[in-house]
Amino acid sequence: MWVTILSYVASASVLATFCMTTMIPLRIAGIISNVLFCSFGAAAHIWPIMVLHLVLLPVNTIRLLQIRRLVRGVASAQAGELSIESLLPFMSRHKYSAGHIVARRGERADRMYYLSSGEIEIKELGKVLGPGNVVGEIGVLARDQKRMATIECRSDCEFFELTAAKVKEIYYQNPAFAYAVLQVVISRLMENISLQNPAAVVTRRST
Repeated sequence: MWVTILSYVASASVLATFCMTTMIPLRIAGIISNVLFCSFGAAAHIWPIMVLHLVLLPVNTIRLLQIRRLVRGVASAQAGELSIESLLPFMSRHKYSAGHIVARRGERADRMYYLSSGEIEIKELGKVLGPGNVVGEIGVLARDQKRMATIECRSDCEFFELTAAKVKEIYYQNPAFAYAVLQVVISRLMENISLQNPAAVVTRRST
């Protein structure tokens, strides 16, 4: 009888995961479901179910830890800081050689970049950036999603890339992340304006 009850409880936990609207409760419910189904599979000698949930348990645990790390990282958004380290699990790493065009002005902006090594040049501004800089975030968040400038590698570079779809996913799940990105965008726009027309920035600040 207790095995039957365990099976119903485990099934109810799966139903609970479909009712979750945010990722952290969903992963927690998934972990509980995995534990219950592992117990049920072992008690009922249904080995495929037990093996399946033994595999899913560490997957859900790792994803939960990643999301919690992300939430802690974007908590620094109130200070205007964007914690790239907390986003790395959601980013893909790419290496490009010197002279490679990472993005062209007018192209569709489908990702933002974090430069971890090397130097890049923003061609339209004649601006050189080194490791630790985020680029491409304005185009990703723009209404038409068009690149505003051309980015070229001045040396061999390594980037961590976050797709536009993933940016939107994190944006809706974590308002603090949205705030942090907004701060970065505003700072970048003001910096670009100052490079193109320093007098305009002085006038704006004085008002």
